[in-house]
Amino acid sequence: MQAEERGRFCSKLGVILASAGSAVGLGNVWRFPSEVGSNGGAAFILVYLCFVFLIAMPVMIAEFVIGRRSKRNTVDAYRVLAPRARWWMVAGYLGVLGGVLVLSFYSVVAGWTLRYMVDTFLCRMPSGQDYGAVFSSFAANPWKPLLYQLVFLAMTHLIVSRGVERGIEKFSKVMMPLLLVIIVVLMGYSLTMPGAADGISFLLRPDFSKVTGSVVLSAIGQAFFSLSVGMGCLITYSSYFSKDTRLVSSAFSVCAIDSVVAILSGLVIFPAVFSVAGVEPDAGPGLVFITLPYVFDTAFSGLPVVGYVFSGFFYVLLLLAALTSTISMHEIVTAFIREKFNVSRQRAAIAVTAVCMVLGAACCLSFGVWQGVRVAGMGFFDLFDFTVAKFLMPFGGIMISLFVGWYMKRQLVVEELTNGGTLKVRCLGVLLFLIRWVAPTGVAIVFINELIN
Repeated sequence: MQAEERGRFCSKLGVILASAGSAVGLGNVWRFPSEVGSNGGAAFILVYLCFVFLIAMPVMIAEFVIGRRSKRNTVDAYRVLAPRARWWMVAGYLGVLGGVLVLSFYSVVAGWTLRYMVDTFLCRMPSGQDYGAVFSSFAANPWKPLLYQLVFLAMTHLIVSRGVERGIEKFSKVMMPLLLVIIVVLMGYSLTMPGAADGISFLLRPDFSKVTGSVVLSAIGQAFFSLSVGMGCLITYSSYFSKDTRLVSSAFSVCAIDSVVAILSGLVIFPAVFSVAGVEPDAGPGLVFITLPYVFDTAFSGLPVVGYVFSGFFYVLLLLAALTSTISMHEIVTAFIREKFNVSRQRAAIAVTAVCMVLGAACCLSFGVWQGVRVAGMGFFDLFDFTVAKFLMPFGGIMISLFVGWYMKRQLVVEELTNGGTLKVRCLGVLLFLIRWVAPTGVAIVFINELIN
């Protein structure tokens, strides 16, 4: 009875776009270009792509196996599949905690993006100013960033509260194609800018002399974190998959879409960056809110209207990327509360949104009036980010890989991957080897390295 009540994705396209939406986020448009810029360009991309398919994709497939086999939320999935070893449920609870924390601090950055988008389309973006000071002033304001954050959380809430078919799947079918259209249009214009050739060369010409051990570890981390694996959101999503969903090919499609979006984002950003003298491509996290506004202002100084349109749609792109990710984070917790406490989806969603509004406000205010409030030497935003990125996601990824690779019976895993023997999966033995050995080892190396550093 529960399986019919839970809802499901109604089409193969819905499965791929919703799952890809979970993976595609600010990390693709914001963090990936800054990682490329900081680690030498195309050589980093090649290393990154290797680890996407050798480490991140096997973990994703393992999440798909757990979710569809159990047809439960990320906590009850382990209870159903490991009834005699309930300590595995710890991985599920950590995923729920991670969903709350990510949604809380991620919505702060999404709120900044919403503000920049609104101001750009209203032609209110400052010109010829110190953009670092402009951004710092806004982030430290006691109420403006908080207001934008709350609006963004309300947008996420409205989609999740509508359910799987009418909410998550329906909006994914609109938002993901729109995101891809916008990024292609922006790339097309960016490639016509004066510095396009240098930007393309930086992005696509590999310099393997810059590939060091730290670059390799950064590539593994980016591959793992950009796909949102290890948190349980894909366990939750795959619990809505139908029996005929092809898990391996769906995971490959999601990884391909995620990687394409990341690379296309580089083709939007780096030609623009190289078109302005004195701007370095390794601007880091400040790239989106400090460096790029300066780039857009300078590059389009003679065509201000075009500049506003270009930058406006760039921030629309960022907002869509943020929204597709926060929907999946919200759904992790909403599905858990709904099934754990037997309440309606609307009530569960309200509870999640309310909690994240409170915690998100603490993260938002940590850049302003609560800047002096520290826990373990960090503000709330940095603390939540650190906890998720350095502990919850890698630990969850390791547990997911070990659970599917070592705890679950091989026969059950093969049955899920082959849809009950009706599909032929090429290199099935290699895939199982990656899940059992390569994925947990790779994630553990990054985990230990981060702890040491």
